[in-house]
Amino acid sequence: MADRVVPGPIDSSALIREAVCIHTKKIYSSCRDKDCVEDLRVFPTVSSQTYIDSAYSVRPRSAELLSAVVDVEEINFNRGYYTVDVTYYYRVTGEIVSGGTTVVGLSVFNKRVILFGSEGSVKVYSSEGDVTTQADQPVGVVEAVDPIALAMQLVDKAGSGNDPIPDVPPGILALFGEDLVFDADRLWYTTLGQFSLIRLERDSQLVIPVYNYSVPENECDGTVDDDPCSLFGRIRFPVEEFYPPDRIEPADTYRGLIQ
Repeated sequence: MADRVVPGPIDSSALIREAVCIHTKKIYSSCRDKDCVEDLRVFPTVSSQTYIDSAYSVRPRSAELLSAVVDVEEINFNRGYYTVDVTYYYRVTGEIVSGGTTVVGLSVFNKRVILFGSEGSVKVYSSEGDVTTQADQPVGVVEAVDPIALAMQLVDKAGSGNDPIPDVPPGILALFGEDLVFDADRLWYTTLGQFSLIRLERDSQLVIPVYNYSVPENECDGTVDDDPCSLFGRIRFPVEEFYPPDRIEPADTYRGLIQ
């Protein structure tokens, strides 16, 4: 079938079969951000705090994005615009310089952006469960990668300001396996680099061109052989693992730039 169109780049000779109406989420506005969050308080675990109390300094190891809570509120004085408040929860890992002991803690970063989300006043009822959707509010969506731990420092409480104690959901606290220390004489701060995409979207009915029905081109590969040696025999020998490379290619990822 020479005229068959598959997902991917469309050739100019492809013929549109029909126009169909679909129900999907339309993005009304979006933005991207590259935040460098300086002097972000880290609330360590109880065991980590014991090392921090006697440490001279700490160096960054890593930071992991545990969760992001998104809240959308309408701006009364600007029709169609909304504030999107995002609360990021991080697991921050550092290393005590004298001794190399690993310390772990929680950091919380709050961010607010303003985006256009249009207006709507309908209520949507569905046969899929007894659920009513209030459609006059757009949905805020955040896409983010794990942050980069750029710097860390330890300071005495007497020489720092009063940091607010964040309201942390129980599910986030449970991920650390022990209690966190929110008040101490020796405080831990970090600087994180965060990349994120934020958008507002609504349910919409859109007319799109259709080229054909989508049928998978690849066959499903599988096996009923439970013999582990048979499975291992089909794995390619990793020759490159046994010979050092003649040259090292420069890192092209955002994390590789700071290694």
